[in-house]
Amino acid sequence: MLARNRFLLLVVVGGAAMAVLSLSLQFLNLIPTTPMQDERPVHAADGPVRALQVKSRKRVFPVRPTMEPDPVLEAYSYCNTPNRTEQAWEGHSPADYKLLSVHVMIRHGDRYPLYSIPKTKRPSIDCTLSASREPPHPLLNRFVNHMSQGTRGHWESPLGSISRLPNHSACEMGELTQTGVVQQLINGQILHHAYKHHGLLPSDWSPRQVWMETTGKSRTLQSGMAFLYGFLPDFNWTKLTVRHQWSTLFCGAACECPARNRYLEEEQRRQYRLRVADANLEKTYVDMARTLGVPTRQLRAANPMDSLLCHLCHGLSFPCVPSGAGGSGGCLTVAQFAVIRQQQLDNEVDRRRVGVYRKYAILAMYPYLNRTANKMERVAKASKAGLRPAAGGEEVFTLSSGHDVTMAPLLSALGLEEAKFPRFAARIVFEMWRSPPTTKVPVKKRGKGERANLKDGEVFIRVLYNGEDVTFHTAFCHPAARHVSQPLCPLRNFLTFIRKDMFSILNATSYKDACFKHFE
Repeated sequence: MLARNRFLLLVVVGGAAMAVLSLSLQFLNLIPTTPMQDERPVHAADGPVRALQVKSRKRVFPVRPTMEPDPVLEAYSYCNTPNRTEQAWEGHSPADYKLLSVHVMIRHGDRYPLYSIPKTKRPSIDCTLSASREPPHPLLNRFVNHMSQGTRGHWESPLGSISRLPNHSACEMGELTQTGVVQQLINGQILHHAYKHHGLLPSDWSPRQVWMETTGKSRTLQSGMAFLYGFLPDFNWTKLTVRHQWSTLFCGAACECPARNRYLEEEQRRQYRLRVADANLEKTYVDMARTLGVPTRQLRAANPMDSLLCHLCHGLSFPCVPSGAGGSGGCLTVAQFAVIRQQQLDNEVDRRRVGVYRKYAILAMYPYLNRTANKMERVAKASKAGLRPAAGGEEVFTLSSGHDVTMAPLLSALGLEEAKFPRFAARIVFEMWRSPPTTKVPVKKRGKGERANLKDGEVFIRVLYNGEDVTFHTAFCHPAARHVSQPLCPLRNFLTFIRKDMFSILNATSYKDACFKHFE
């Protein structure tokens, strides 16, 4: 049985390269045909490789595949193993556009399981960092050394008491792995190379210009630090304040919302009904429980998919138990894994169909989106010609390090319903751009010696998910709303959406109205 299980794994690994193709189908979007600034970066695990500059390029909607996705191959894309090359579209704009600010939300990198499968050995993974162990990264040793100086930074309580590096030779539950650290170093490097020619941050950036926040879990704090180091190598600790978000929703002081909790409970009931109705899933759990010699209910509660994903992502054989230990003995199989994973994919489809989750997501992520919108608006106003910059500047780069339960509702709230569930080290990037200034008085109508009277360019927003431009898939900027003469989405669309339009699905006009009108 063990040999058969390993053979199946080898067969699946042989097709893992196909998972890269599924990433390209994650979103089907149009890229403007106007000339772009800079070259197109192609990023691999060991850093960026520059491709030749492309003067004009157009991406069209390919035909959607008619075959159902293979749940095992799909799981490999979820692993996000840092050994493949992928394109990243951050930092691209029409010529002469000015980048004003960037706001990033990330999911933590690869982690050790949060649950263990009853009667099986835990996966053997070393969570210390070593340049001699896979996966490597050229910045790894420098990153480790830089983290040792972290006491010079400013940490909101309780973050100062959390280790800045994973450090257990036998991983603890939920601990960030070396793979997770490397994933985030790569993420940071991608944005470093995307924006280094745009002057987003001066070399002498001020503490106010960089904002970093994280939940109180070591895996999110460490992921954020790895990302920031890739983005700003050898950054000045004394300028950095790391802020604590106690909620995974990053809702700050605006977390109270009874309606949000009600929608979440309704969504959980929907998930439960779907699982109970899946006879193949139930049979699979019964077979797995019989192999292990445990009650089916106990196995369900242990969330075996969490541990099995870790085995898959790290190339480990699925767990086995000897016979005579209360069960039939043997190994858990790839086929069983595929059944559970397929049910998760079916759940995502049903979630979109029912629509309750979107209502939850809008209320869950409004506080974060509203804060982001306010920051963008401040930067946009401060960037107008003739205005004196505020002391210390505005927040032009923000980094928020969260979880899958942060990223999934954020995608849904933005209207990105077709997005894949956030993989390890997933990233959502909001870019704000200003178009070149325009002349109010045409040259032919100017008097002798009259100087050109310039009008500030318009401000636009781009949204990217894992490097793909998904702006025109969002709820606030569908293709029909595309600006006729501009290939980007006007910032005012985003601001109107956040402050008014997003609540229409809830039959409300504001966050307070949506949260409390049925509870007063």
